[in-house]
Amino acid sequence: MILYNSLGGVRQEFVPHEAGKVKMYTCGPTVYHYAHIGNLRTYIMEDVLEKYLRYSGYDVLRVMNITDVGHLSSDADTGEDKMLAGAKREHKSVMDIAKFYTDAFFADAAKLNIKTPDVVEPATNCIPEFIEMVKTLIDKGYAYFAGGNVYFDTSKLDNYFVFGNMNEEELQVGVREDVTEDQNKRSKNDFVLWFTQSKFEDQALKWESPWGLGYPGWHIECSAISIKHAGEYLDIHCGGVDNAFPHHTNEIAQSEAYLGHQWCPYWFHVLHLLDKRGKMSKSKGGFLTVSLLEEKGYDPLTYRFFCLQSHYRKPLVFTFENLDNTVQAYNKLVARIAKLSADGASSGAPDLKAAKPYQDKFKAALDNDLNTSLAITALYDVLKGNIDDVTKRYLVADFDRVLSLGLIEAADAEIKKAAAAEAEKAALQEKYLTENGLAKAWVEEQIAARATAKAEKNWAEADRIRDALLEHGIVIKDSKNGASWEIKQS
Repeated sequence: MILYNSLGGVRQEFVPHEAGKVKMYTCGPTVYHYAHIGNLRTYIMEDVLEKYLRYSGYDVLRVMNITDVGHLSSDADTGEDKMLAGAKREHKSVMDIAKFYTDAFFADAAKLNIKTPDVVEPATNCIPEFIEMVKTLIDKGYAYFAGGNVYFDTSKLDNYFVFGNMNEEELQVGVREDVTEDQNKRSKNDFVLWFTQSKFEDQALKWESPWGLGYPGWHIECSAISIKHAGEYLDIHCGGVDNAFPHHTNEIAQSEAYLGHQWCPYWFHVLHLLDKRGKMSKSKGGFLTVSLLEEKGYDPLTYRFFCLQSHYRKPLVFTFENLDNTVQAYNKLVARIAKLSADGASSGAPDLKAAKPYQDKFKAALDNDLNTSLAITALYDVLKGNIDDVTKRYLVADFDRVLSLGLIEAADAEIKKAAAAEAEKAALQEKYLTENGLAKAWVEEQIAARATAKAEKNWAEADRIRDALLEHGIVIKDSKNGASWEIKQS
């Protein structure tokens, strides 16, 4: 599998530290508000990556944190704690806010068919691990105490700006207007590992530490949680591109200083979702959530489909017009799957030999830097392919192990809905015939006789039969599959 590695800015073959096993870390949400659909684009693409690694035969361990303390309104250690801001906004405790929005996040993820990671760890569960890591960094000379806080000393590193290869668009979020200078720092690039006196007055959550009563900085939590659950060697770290600097840059700095060796060789960053105002952001207000999409009548899986039709390393422009086009495409796709023969839907074994070329094309797309757009093209190729319906359904289900678009379930629902409508129609027809003293066999004989007349080009006779049936309130409907009849609407 070839992936673009943000750490170096090159496409390269993905080779895990231990053959056959992948240890994967994804930055989780800061649970002070709902996740917006821009946030969720990142989680969708991380979900596809995890599922494709499993599809490819890897044993995957995926770890994710929940940030419920320490994330300030600026990623550069300034401003108010986001959790405290959420608590003030809603007049609740910080932990009540954390629980509510953690539950909301996973509810949204479930609607988008995003798998819950194997390990989900709230930051507040790991205070001892944070303290131990900070102590070690101080002992090794990588951290210092100043003005009531513990800082990481970036001057000790040969190369702090490890994502310096990323282009200007990708790093522009590193330049923040709300950053104010911290006089306690030896260098402007140093960052807080543990807060005590600074920003202490309003902090709701605080713990005893060797440096006084305080709380952890945001960056330390991902490193400590990853090392706690995945060990010293992480294979791939994921997140939104806005996390690359300073958050992921700081993670690498502190983790490798702590461990004494390279920590994670592969970094997977998803680019922004854009709306008419630019990057979707909570700070702009009026951001879109899964619930708001549902209120407007959209199935969340159509938003997942919308995301998969673009590449994760390209900014994706969201408009409702674009989403409406995606809804139409998704519904047509489901309808095509639903039309696979009933026999193909319920019986027989797939032709695995015939299926393999299609699977190879699907894998080639995702092996090419997780190109989900080409993977969807491979799905359409299945439906157009010269293979039986059993094999087509098998391949749709197989590909959907990764795409997770709920295609078979949606198609089966369409089949069930169509069958129910047909049964209701048949019951109404039977009732109408009985009430009007007509026999179903007679109607079918008339339809058959009309078909014969049409085949013989006896148009007058065909029209006579049609008109005679119409006098009895029966309307003939012609289609490429033959003629059927309906009750005339009064």
